[in-house]
Amino acid sequence: MNSGGGSGSDRMKEDEKSTTTKQIGPQFIPKLKGKKVIIRLVNGGQPITGILEGYNAYEILIQTAKEQILVFKHAIAVIEPVDMPKQVFTQSE
Repeated sequence: MNSGGGSGSDRMKEDEKSTTTKQIGPQFIPKLKGKKVIIRLVNGGQPITGILEGYNAYEILIQTAKEQILVFKHAIAVIEPVDMPKQVFTQSE
């Protein structure tokens, strides 16, 4: 009886290892840090234009002309760089 539970437990530990590996997000956001961007949200409305000051796994911090705005990544439809050549994003590193 114990041997069956042990193998299931071992299998679960292997599954946990595979799901706890670090996920690699989009590699273009670090290239935009300190650059002017336009962010369009999934709910529409006014686009947000400003300098991308920082980011983490869930949020992006934008410095606009008036204030800092914290935008949740899941609410973003499009991030458009302003005045940046497209080659910056198409070159593989």
